[in-house]
Amino acid sequence: MDETAPQKGTVTQRAIERIKAMIGEGRLEPGQRLPTERDLAAQIGISRSSMREAIRALTVMGVLEARHGSGIYVTQLDAGDLLETFGVVADLSRGPQLVELLEVRRILESTATGLAAARITPDQLAEVEKHLTAMNATEDPEEILAHDIAFHREIVSAAGNETMTAILDGLSSRTFRARVWRGYQEEGAFARTRREHAAIHRALIARDPDTARAAAAAHVGEVEQWLRAQLGG
Repeated sequence: MDETAPQKGTVTQRAIERIKAMIGEGRLEPGQRLPTERDLAAQIGISRSSMREAIRALTVMGVLEARHGSGIYVTQLDAGDLLETFGVVADLSRGPQLVELLEVRRILESTATGLAAARITPDQLAEVEKHLTAMNATEDPEEILAHDIAFHREIVSAAGNETMTAILDGLSSRTFRARVWRGYQEEGAFARTRREHAAIHRALIARDPDTARAAAAAHVGEVEQWLRAQLGG
C-alpha cells in the first residue's frame, strides 16, 4: 500500500479549500481566470500534481471550468450547476435512503409551494394549469410523468428561489418518478394523485400560502407512504 496516499489526499483537500476560500472572499470572482497551475501551487505551497487534482475535483463540482487553449476559469457559480449531483444521488439511492430523500423533498417542496402561492404570476399560473389539464386528459404514464414534472417545476420556479429550485430538481429524479408512476398505475391510484394536484392548483389560484403548503406536503407525503409500503416498513 502507498503510505503517502492519505497525506496526498489531505494536501489536495487543503488546496480545494483554499481555492474555495479565495472565491468566497472575493479574491477570485465568477468568470475570472485562475492563476497558472504553477503559480497557484506555489502560492498555496503544494506540489503541482496536488494542485492539478484539486482543480480537477473542483471542475467536477462545477466550481471551475477548463477552456481549451485559454486556461481554468471560475464558473458563474449557478446553483443549478453546483447542485447537479443531487440528481445522481436520487437516481442511485435505494431503500431507506430514498425515503429520506422524499422527507427532504416534502419539507422543501411544501415550503416552495407556499411561497409560490404568494408570488406566482398569471403567466406562471397559466402554465401550471396547462400541465394539470394535460395530466387529466391522458392515461399514458409517460405523458402523465412529463406533465407531472413540469407542473411541479413551474410551481417551484414561481417561488423565486433558484437554490431551492436546483435542490428540488435534483431530488425529483425522473428515474425515480417513473418508478412511482408505474406503481401508481398498478394500484389504480391516478385518481387520487389527480385530486392532490387539483388541491394544489386551487390553493395557488386562491393565493393561499398555508393551504398550498399543506396540499403539497400531503401530496409528497402520499408518495413517501407508498414507498415505505413498497419497502415493507
